[in-house]
Amino acid sequence: MSVCDDDAAQLAVTDAQMKVAQARTAARTAAAGQGVDDAAVDAFVEAHPQVVIARSVLATAEQALADATVSLTFRALPRPAWEALLKAHAPTEEQADHGMQYNVETFPAALLAASHVERDETGSEVDGMTVEDAQVLLDEWSDSDAKVLFTGALAVNQQIRVDLGKG
Repeated sequence: MSVCDDDAAQLAVTDAQMKVAQARTAARTAAAGQGVDDAAVDAFVEAHPQVVIARSVLATAEQALADATVSLTFRALPRPAWEALLKAHAPTEEQADHGMQYNVETFPAALLAASHVERDETGSEVDGMTVEDAQVLLDEWSDSDAKVLFTGALAVNQQIRVDLGKG
């Protein structure tokens, strides 16, 4: 999953995409006005200076967005580990009375840490972030991004899969 909390970078990409579309529309209009053959219109449009500039601005904005984006990989925990995590982060009495299955204060960071994996230089999967690192992300990211992060880790662990082997 990838998350970017840089609203300006996201807006810059959206604006640049619109500018590319506008430049292409203007170039198509110019092609029609100059009598460009139908078979050559697409090449004319893509080579039009306004389109070239707009695509360059878009590429720069997309790179800035990519630089501001954090990509994380989560894997489902084995059932015993999942159950142990839930038990270790049982809901408080009040949370249980509200139907919660885990402690909403401690479980999210613990789940992120337990489910997050990274790849080492050989490409092998290794444990990822610590509970403390996970809590920092949850605390420092916007509410919506933190929810997306937690939901991503939770979904991986609650997704139903039916691939039970060779048939």
